[in-house]
Amino acid sequence: MKCGTVTIIGRPNTGKSTLLNAFVGQKISIVSAKPQTTRNRILGILTERRGQIAFVDTPGIHKPNYRMNQRMLKTVYDSVDGIDLVLHVVDASIAFGSGENFVLEVIKRIRPAAILLINKIDKVAKQSLLPIMDRYSRQYEYLEILPISALKKDNLALLVDTIFEYMPEGVELYDSQQITDQSERFLSSEFIREKLLERTREEIPYATAVRIKRFDEAGVIQKSWSSSRPTLWLKKSLSRVSSRRRRTAAAKYRDVARRDLEQILDCKIYLDLNVCTERDWRNNDSVLDELGL
Repeated sequence: MKCGTVTIIGRPNTGKSTLLNAFVGQKISIVSAKPQTTRNRILGILTERRGQIAFVDTPGIHKPNYRMNQRMLKTVYDSVDGIDLVLHVVDASIAFGSGENFVLEVIKRIRPAAILLINKIDKVAKQSLLPIMDRYSRQYEYLEILPISALKKDNLALLVDTIFEYMPEGVELYDSQQITDQSERFLSSEFIREKLLERTREEIPYATAVRIKRFDEAGVIQKSWSSSRPTLWLKKSLSRVSSRRRRTAAAKYRDVARRDLEQILDCKIYLDLNVCTERDWRNNDSVLDELGL
């Protein structure tokens, strides 16, 4: 059998989470059009007759402005340590700039065995792909360069075949029925945050976090009823929003998140979503520890 670990890295919003979900055939990493959606390391497990690949989705690489972002970048470095292969995902529809250079600097510092994925080819003309591939091939010695569309699953089967070629022989690291190592509690908090990302703009999505204060996991295991009491944390400067508006917003996010969670967890969900504020929480180590960031 071929078994190994593969880390997915790239700039924010290049489609890394969409690719992870496509690999495992189920949504385990939240997806948003807004940058910096992924904050934690997310593991997705693909098991086939020929072997097993553990994919690690990482936060988008960008220059850190807050302690939270510094921790996110450290997560990327930690996720590359000791793995078998890196998938470097770039967005074919975005012009090359300082952000791409920063990611390349990180890759050159780490020097991993890497495959370059030119993603979102469904958004660009085919003739524009060769210059992109040529530019990156001159910057780093990639094992392979493949154009893909994670959203449309274009070349996904070819990509999986290629990854298996570079995996070492070994035994499965995870149970064959397992698709992630994340708890249902964590996944619940992430899907609540996804709804916030979909329905807010400006600074609010980036100044918000979700912490679940109580989670009745026994109910989830029984697949009958689950009780969850998340708290939506906002940056202190956003406290000027009236309490009435906050209650209205909380009710809206609660309802849309509950419907999705009931499908994912296959049970009825009770959500009691509260909103509170915390001064400069993105630079507060104790808060970041509590949130697992």
